[in-house]
Amino acid sequence: MSMYTEPYNFQTKKQFREAVEVSKAAVYLYQPGPFGTGTVHKAGKFTVEGPKYPQPHKWYATVWTDDSGKVVKVK
Repeated sequence: MSMYTEPYNFQTKKQFREAVEVSKAAVYLYQPGPFGTGTVHKAGKFTVEGPKYPQPHKWYATVWTDDSGKVVKVK
């Protein structure tokens, strides 16, 4: 299942990393589809991809979220 960033549609992994680590933007995860969970509201380690469908995916990242689901680290 695909997992994307929300509310932004980052075109590059660099933009994503800078938004989270430098500007401290509130970025969350979203898993679409009939078997997806919607917005993720739990702490953990996840894999995301971007940009969002229908654009071809150009980057992938491992992220960590806090208890509210906010992305706190990008690798």
